[in-house]
Formats: sequence, C-alpha cells, structure tokens
Amino acid sequence: MRAGLRVYDADTHVNPAAEVLERYVDPGLRARLADLAPYRVESGQIGGTPGFHQYRVDTKFYRRVLGEAGPHDTFTGRGTNWRGTKQPRAGVQDDQAGNRVADMDDEGTDVHFLVATSWVSVVGLPDVELETGMIRAYHRHAADFCGQFPDRLKTMIVASTRAPEDAVREIHRWGTSRWAVAVLPLLAKDVPVDHPDLEPIWQAAQEHDLPIVHHSLTWNPPYFPGYRDLWDNIFLGRLASHPWGGMRFMAAFIGAGILDRYPDLRMGILECGFGWLPFWAKRMDEQAVYVGGTAPLKHAPSEYMTSGRFFCSIERHEGEEMFNHVTSVLGDDVLLFGSDYPHSECQFPNSVDNILGWSMKPETKRKLLWDNAARFYKQA
Repeated sequence: MRAGLRVYDADTHVNPAAEVLERYVDPGLRARLADLAPYRVESGQIGGTPGFHQYRVDTKFYRRVLGEAGPHDTFTGRGTNWRGTKQPRAGVQDDQAGNRVADMDDEGTDVHFLVATSWVSVVGLPDVELETGMIRAYHRHAADFCGQFPDRLKTMIVASTRAPEDAVREIHRWGTSRWAVAVLPLLAKDVPVDHPDLEPIWQAAQEHDLPIVHHSLTWNPPYFPGYRDLWDNIFLGRLASHPWGGMRFMAAFIGAGILDRYPDLRMGILECGFGWLPFWAKRMDEQAVYVGGTAPLKHAPSEYMTSGRFFCSIERHEGEEMFNHVTSVLGDDVLLFGSDYPHSECQFPNSVDNILGWSMKPETKRKLLWDNAARFYKQA
C-alpha cells in the first residue's frame, strides 16, 4: 500500500533459473535434461541468483549501430541501462520469495503478477515434449514460490499452442489454485493466436475465469513479428517489437470473434506500451469494414476494447499526458499499473511513487493502481 492506496503491479518478471526449474521436472524429463544442456547459459539477470543459469534458445543478437555499414562482433544489442535508483534483492527472479516481498514492501505494492521470461524460449526447440515438460515444472515451482505469500504473489498458467490438449490439462489441473490468475498462450512460430485448434484453451480459460494475457519478447522465441526485418539494430528492434506484437495479438484475438464465442473471457496486453491504443482502435474499425478478413463480429473492434473485457498495462515513460489522452478516448477502466520489475526498465524502488506524482482524479488513480487489475486478473 502506498499513500493509502492498494497497488497491484500487473507486469513483473521471474526467470526462474534452470537450477530452480530442474527441481520440479517430471522423472521422465529429468533423463532428458542433457538435451537442454546446450541452451544453459550463465544468468547474470538483475534480481537473479549468483552462479545460477538460465535456458535460452536461439538468442537473437542485434549487432549493428545505426549509421554504420556493418555489424560489430562485440556489440550484441543485449545491454540495457538500469532505470531505477536501487538494485532488487538477490534471487527475486528465482526462488527467494521472501526477498521479493521485502522489495514489494519497499516499493509499496500489495500484489505482483509474475511473467516468466527466459526459459519459455524452449518453444523454439523442435521437440514439443521439452516445452511441455518445462511448462509443467514451472507450474509446480509457481505453486511453491507463490504459495509462500498467496495473497501477494500471482502468476499465469503457460499454455503450449503446439500441444493444446496438454495446455487444457494444465489449465484444469491448476485453474483453481490461488496463484493462477491468468493464462499465457506460448505461441509457436507460424501458429496464429486465432487458429481453430486453440479454441479448447479459450474454453478452459473461461471455465476457470482466467483471462488471456500477451507479453512480447525481444531476444528469443517466441519472437515478435518482423524480427528479421529490422536491419540488425536493437534500437529499431526494441522500438517496434513490443507494440507490434501487442497490436497483432489483440487484433487477431478480437477479429477472430473469440470474445463473441466466449462472452465471459477477458484479454489483456502487457509491456507493449499504451499510447497506440486509440490509433489502433480507430484503424481496426476502418480496416474491418474496408478490407474485411475478420470473423462476423457482433460489435466494432473498438467496442470490445471498451467493453470491460480488454486491458493494457501502462509504461511510465509514456507519461501523464499520454495517459490522459488514452483515458479521454477509451475511459479509465482499461489501463493497468505495471512496473516491469525487476527488469532494467523499472524504476525500483520508486515505480509507484512516480505514478502517484501524476495528476488524476482519485477514482481514476484507484482504478489504475488496483481496481482494473482486480477486475482483469482472477481473484482467488
């Protein structure tokens, strides 16, 4: 709590490390960990555990600086500038739940929604059994990690789009757990989110009152669209990756009529910016009429965005003026506070205080910091 307001951080991150996930793998998968050994790299993550490793498959490096003819062998594009004033405690991305909650207390957040990151790149491996095995391990870890502070730590069920039947089983297995408050479809290459084979996932999510979340990645699978068309430059890549990924995801999800077929399902976009929402709403409405190519929809695409079933997290750098513009177009029931903790883009431990400095109505501030996330994520 901060300044008398509850705070639900809708976009935070965990790895967890390879050493952590390996504690939770099925006996059958344990015998195959050697197959994953080539993808085990030193972690070096902010908020990670010294000496631990992480899984990364098919990491993309962006080696060219704009204005130069060719790439630099020593420039990877992986570096980022820390935007906070203090480093998070050790192990908050891995297995140190107590350290994470201590950081939350420092910052004034009541609940963290945790987005798993590096290990989901196993979707880039041809063997789907490795992917589904690591997903099951993550869910068991989540039950232990979040279970230490069940009112404060929440995460998602990861749903493999290469194995929808396995995804549905995991949703039914964990859908009533207190830690499971959303479903993240792990999209394989060339599998559109609107593919008919994924319908059982949406059905199972609706049955358990779990919203669908999208979060783009930059340096490893599942890649954002057009990731090979950026002239090998990280400025262009990071600039375009998350917004384009979020735009495509939500347009396909809405345009396919999924929200019509599952009237109690909610969906949301995390860490993809939010200033593009009014533009995208108007453009979707026009293109749905002009070129078609969508399912027969009951409403204009923009109307789904203001229906109380669509949500999007903010990014602080877009600022108060952009926030006011978006809420003037879409209302104040759409946007969620998200810090990106403990990644470099967050402003730990000042993320909440920075937003509290924005000028907005008390009701709008409550919605941004708590109410909208409480409506979006399942309450368990």
